[in-house]
Amino acid sequence: MLGLTIALHVLATVIWVGGMFFAHQCLRPAAVDVLDPPQRLRLWRRAFARFFPWVWVCVAVLLATGLWMMFGVFGGFQGPLYVHVMFGIGLVMMAIFMHVYFAPYRRLVRAVVAEDWSLGARALAQIRVLIGVNLSLGLLVVAIASAGRYLAF
Repeated sequence: MLGLTIALHVLATVIWVGGMFFAHQCLRPAAVDVLDPPQRLRLWRRAFARFFPWVWVCVAVLLATGLWMMFGVFGGFQGPLYVHVMFGIGLVMMAIFMHVYFAPYRRLVRAVVAEDWSLGARALAQIRVLIGVNLSLGLLVVAIASAGRYLAF
């Protein structure tokens, strides 16, 4: 059971963090280079509409598998510090994602439907910053997960 749990946890992490890396570091610069603002905003609305359901699944899988491992393997709150650090950062990442989804993403969708390109650009700029923060946190968690047991904390 532990092997399956770890595999699901890692796959959910790869999908979420990898998707953020692709969107932030590859798709965004390419879209800026070749698309006018209305086309770019329409692209992002559609891309997020496909990516965010996957993120919701990843959040559920990460929370379920993380809690199972924390309490079933690592002894709950008596487990190693690096596990608590990963769990805490993961909760922050989930909160940031939920804010993105329920606030600026909703504004982006409404702006694109209304063809209010300035409002859409502001919403997309906020999403970009928050995804950048979440991407940084996600990469940090991957580093902690990979090396945490070998570090001194």
